[in-house]
Amino acid sequence: MENPSGGERPGDETPRPERPGTGGAPGGPGAEEPGGPGHGADERGPDRPGHAPDRTGPDGHQPSRSAPYAPAGAEQTRGLPAPPRPEAAPGIPPHHHAAPPGTPYGRPVHPGAGYGPPAPGPAPAPHPWPGHGARLQAHPFAAAPGAHPGWQHPAQPWPQPGRPSRRGGASVLLGSAGAAVVALVALAASILIVSTTPQEEPLPTGTDLAAHYDDRLRARPNRVEVDVADHPLYDAAMPGQVDCDVPELDMGSDESWEGFATASGDCLDALWAPVFEDLGLSVAPPEFAVTRTSPDSPDSGAEEGYTLAYYESDLGRITVVLPNVRHLGALLPPDQREEVWLALMGHEYGHHVQYATGILDVAHGMTWKAEDEQAELEALRRTELQAECMAGVGLRGITGADEEALRTANEHFNGGGDLDTHGSAGNRAFWLEQGWSQTTVEGCNTYGAETDRVA
Repeated sequence: MENPSGGERPGDETPRPERPGTGGAPGGPGAEEPGGPGHGADERGPDRPGHAPDRTGPDGHQPSRSAPYAPAGAEQTRGLPAPPRPEAAPGIPPHHHAAPPGTPYGRPVHPGAGYGPPAPGPAPAPHPWPGHGARLQAHPFAAAPGAHPGWQHPAQPWPQPGRPSRRGGASVLLGSAGAAVVALVALAASILIVSTTPQEEPLPTGTDLAAHYDDRLRARPNRVEVDVADHPLYDAAMPGQVDCDVPELDMGSDESWEGFATASGDCLDALWAPVFEDLGLSVAPPEFAVTRTSPDSPDSGAEEGYTLAYYESDLGRITVVLPNVRHLGALLPPDQREEVWLALMGHEYGHHVQYATGILDVAHGMTWKAEDEQAELEALRRTELQAECMAGVGLRGITGADEEALRTANEHFNGGGDLDTHGSAGNRAFWLEQGWSQTTVEGCNTYGAETDRVA
């Protein structure tokens, strides 16, 4: 059963005064010795084994091992009433009673002991808290009357920590800021030194490749002036015949039209390849495609014609307009349609030849710089009629110079009315025959021709 300090014991027992310094270090003042009563230690009598022999003093008092610092005359046996506690003398705090003479450390000196008591020390100073004559309740760890005050904590040699100074915190912040500024300045200085330090150029190793270059290659190439009326293309021989097998055309099938256009384009690539080689040109072949959308304006009349195919120089592509070729094909005899479509492919491929040789760019410039509409249309007709001449070159090379193919193409392809952009029907037929019959490409020089031949 737990016994609170200062409380009443069962059976009207008076609580034994607490020893000073309880809770101290083991073996020091206030610590109970092993084997003493309290805190689970069993109580041994004089006749029990392991108990110390009886050492009763001349006054009949027997010291107790369980309370080595108990005052003389204090209660030592449980169940006996404790003597009345004397009142504190004036000027002496009740927690510090002077030990009686001859009882140093609160223990009576046995007569005949082999040692002398130590010299008595100075009396303890009065307690600073209560005033003189104040009545205080006994401290739970205070010594009994007439006993030595027991062990006390020595005075600490170091000062107690006080409230931190605000000035000290500001000093720390200022010091940290100063250190940061110094570090940044040092870093900036190191970067400046590294960036301004001249670096040594690496020593050249190996062969100097500059010795293998021609100084003339450093100069910009001379600007090529293209004269559309006097072009090196016109000195080239007319392309010969090529072995070409185009597939049979199904006019109602988009895939058949695309296959026919691509196959005829391959034949024209082979036909014009020797001419490009003679001119020193590396020309990529054009692509061929079909479309269901007509580029013509809905307001255009029959006198203006309609577009069957067109060439896009920026894409290098030839596109067949399916609605318009199907409309024209429905008007042609089935056995004569192929010659007309081969002439159409040769005409658009002629624009590709003009682009590869630089003629088309100059021709566009002539159109843009024309003084009036008549001059603009004349420049445009010269370009279109030259492409018609190159259609004759292609038709001859693919069909094996079949005269009947030339007649069929002129009848159905150039037998219609006059066109402001592509020339009169008679001039279109003339230039188609020129490409069929001439031995050099000079026969297709429409830019050097008379105005009535390009009307």
